Amino acid sequence: MDEQKLVSTRRALHGVAELILAGPQHRLGGGIRLRVVPGGFATVAAPDFRVDGDLLVVPGGSIELSGGTFAERAKQAGVEASRLDEVYSGGPKIDPDSAIDLDPAAARLIADAFARGDAALRALDPDATPVLWPEHFDVGITLDEVNYGVSPGDDTIPEPYAYVGPWAARTGTFWNASFGATRMMTDLPDSEAVLAFFRAGQQQAGVV
Repeated sequence: MDEQKLVSTRRALHGVAELILAGPQHRLGGGIRLRVVPGGFATVAAPDFRVDGDLLVVPGGSIELSGGTFAERAKQAGVEASRLDEVYSGGPKIDPDSAIDLDPAAARLIADAFARGDAALRALDPDATPVLWPEHFDVGITLDEVNYGVSPGDDTIPEPYAYVGPWAARTGTFWNASFGATRMMTDLPDSEAVLAFFRAGQQQAGVV
């Protein structure tokens, strides 16, 4: 996958997650949490929106995301593009009037990473509900003061990765990041491999 396409698509989807899904949901009193669904991600309350690849699926139809601005696509969906600067400080900081630059193949790659992560998180703790957070655009849970999740990439790591982040720092070769441990999703080809990494993190963190 071309890194530039992956980065631009990740940023576009991050913007859609905040401006078109979580922002309007928050304004309607439904909070900011999102969820992973087949093909992408969705709201958990009104408005009933989901992203499927490069499409925004709304009641009654779907809208192609590319080719317009965030504000234009939100208006087509019947909402106002809404940033969440008053809720958190680490969001994507995307101008609603900027264009959505999204590659369909990169969008599918990110959706697949989220799907593998969501399945692994549910297997790790069947009582937990994984949340796709619009601030950092990652899906995760917290268990015994350790964060587990999958990110589609960020400014430091440009491609999707799984992570284990203990609240209290651990030492040892397993912990290869400032916040804990990461593994590239290209090295974790299915949900079972992601789960194995999470369980290894539990053992290394001393919480099992």
